[in-house]
Amino acid sequence: MPGPAAQSVAAAVAALVAALLLLRPEDAGPRAGSSMAEAEALPKLREDFRMQNKSVFILGASGETGRVLLKEILEQGLFSKVTLIGRRKLTFDEEAYKNVNQEVVDFEKLDDYASAFQGHDVGFCCLGTTRRKAGAEGFVRVDRDYVLKSAELAKAGGCKHFNLLSSKGADKSSNFLYLQVKGEVEARVEELKFDRYSIFRPGVLLCDRQESRPGEWMIRKFFGSLPASWASGHSVPVVTVVRAMLNNAVRPSDEKKELLDNKAIHDLGKADGSLKP
Repeated sequence: MPGPAAQSVAAAVAALVAALLLLRPEDAGPRAGSSMAEAEALPKLREDFRMQNKSVFILGASGETGRVLLKEILEQGLFSKVTLIGRRKLTFDEEAYKNVNQEVVDFEKLDDYASAFQGHDVGFCCLGTTRRKAGAEGFVRVDRDYVLKSAELAKAGGCKHFNLLSSKGADKSSNFLYLQVKGEVEARVEELKFDRYSIFRPGVLLCDRQESRPGEWMIRKFFGSLPASWASGHSVPVVTVVRAMLNNAVRPSDEKKELLDNKAIHDLGKADGSLKP
């Protein structure tokens, strides 16, 4: 069995391969952008949204994107009720988190926890792991099976708007397991026919993780060596992704499915700086 050093090298090589795959161009989906008029309208859209007293759940709040998403949701005060659904209860010291509800579930027996998914207007799924951490089977189980089952229960529980954090290059026909699984779960969640389904396909997520991932560190160094225009085309800060998610959620849409690529995420995530109520 390979030692830790060999495993780290293999993970780093795999991560670089993933980065290179993400450099390929992709088509923008509908609503993949933000006009100046929309940017100027965002403060009013947020206020109108707050008045609707909607409830929200977050899957994957212990991860980097989910953690930042929770923080932004609380700072913007967009929802009257915020619920975290996860495998363990999270501990928060800040006063701002005191009214956050937490539902602890066993993802292997999600049918037993259907009540945790009931009564939410909006859902954000940031659930995910890595092949290095969970193995190939574990990765598929988390990123496909857990996500799909959660979406099914959310739909049955009354969720109207489901937001899925996916990946640039997601393609169910891909030969690369990561992109294949992301593409497959995108398609299978779409079959559930939510009133509104928003897919976010960011490039490499730029953040300082609490959990060390050598492969991702190498990717960040790789993109850091590229010209700024190239880097922004294929990578994005986590906080920009989160703000794009929330800016998109507050703007009305008649479309059943929205696909926001990395460029659209950059545009919408930076659309307005006046975020707090």
